[in-house]
Amino acid sequence: MAQREAVLRLDEQWARIRSGAAHADPEEADRLLGELITALREPARTDPDCAARLGLRLSDLAGRRFAQGDRAGALSAVEEGLRHAQQASGHSPEYARWYARGLINQGVWLAWPLSDGLRLPRYPLGAAAEEGPSPMEQAAGERAIDLTRSAVEVWRGLDQNDPVNRRGLAQAKVFLGDRLAELGFAEDAVAWAVDAESDFRRLLLGGAGPEEVQEAEEALDHIGHQLELRLRFLAFESLVRLRTDGLLPEPLLPRAVVAARIQGVEPAEVAARLRLDPEHVHTMLEVTPWLAVWRFEVRGADGLWNVLDHPWHSASEVRNRTAEDVASELIRGFLDSADCPGPSGFWRLHIWWQEEGDPAGARFRLLSSPETPPSTPFATPS
Repeated sequence: MAQREAVLRLDEQWARIRSGAAHADPEEADRLLGELITALREPARTDPDCAARLGLRLSDLAGRRFAQGDRAGALSAVEEGLRHAQQASGHSPEYARWYARGLINQGVWLAWPLSDGLRLPRYPLGAAAEEGPSPMEQAAGERAIDLTRSAVEVWRGLDQNDPVNRRGLAQAKVFLGDRLAELGFAEDAVAWAVDAESDFRRLLLGGAGPEEVQEAEEALDHIGHQLELRLRFLAFESLVRLRTDGLLPEPLLPRAVVAARIQGVEPAEVAARLRLDPEHVHTMLEVTPWLAVWRFEVRGADGLWNVLDHPWHSASEVRNRTAEDVASELIRGFLDSADCPGPSGFWRLHIWWQEEGDPAGARFRLLSSPETPPSTPFATPS
């Protein structure tokens, strides 16, 4: 009993340092955390409380390792921690919450190479991308998705009358959407993000405190930004399915309408299949611009593709025009310019929505060669 009480006092000391209530330099903090983890190992064999705390502190160790750039060490620590956390999770809702958060952290660290410096998907097109993750990164991303799904289920199994659990479930859904987006599952990622957005809005309406309000608003900002990105990569059929399932809420409809029009879908079909008033669709298209970003390249004698300068590598806002409409105008100008290599040359055009990226994500692509002149373009509503 005395040994257990000493361990819990040590845990309390660490918790104060972790929260910032007490100060320790990095070396002292690392020493204390290591001592605490060692002290918890023996009682964790039979004591659920110690097992849960050991899982939590191994997760703390993982976080510190990850911050220091040691991703492999972080994953090793959190993997061990989750075994203890799972062992204790059935004994208390609080322990289950610790376990769920550990699952999410492990998913984040596994999937880290799949996002860029802004934490946006590095390969948002999934299998369609011309440059995708390595097999090891792909496997890690798939494992991250499985872990985050497990976290969602843990939160879902807790009492949903408790706002802490409702908030945890909403956050877990956001993380699942992010993990899915990183491997190119854009439609599923949108569905989970919209579901999470609805949860957070209900939390705001439920009389949340100031901290909870700020957290929910930050989450909604994140979700909104991610949804804007993800809709760029959805085919019209995906938009239709989401609308049918009630996962295209009103604020997203103008962007969905524009996305469909960029792909060449006629306004009347957009209105019919998204169940919108035709006049409303016309208004959305007239007032909602999209940024067309284009790049012409010419193949040199050495076989390498060279990007041309402005105006053949530029961008412009347009309204109620398809990617092919924009391409047709650009091609007419290019064919009459001194930069065009002529019928015996090779050149190509890509047009993206909002920003350049993987060629597979272009809203329009064309390759012109002596065998395939520009009268036979191929558009790509990927």
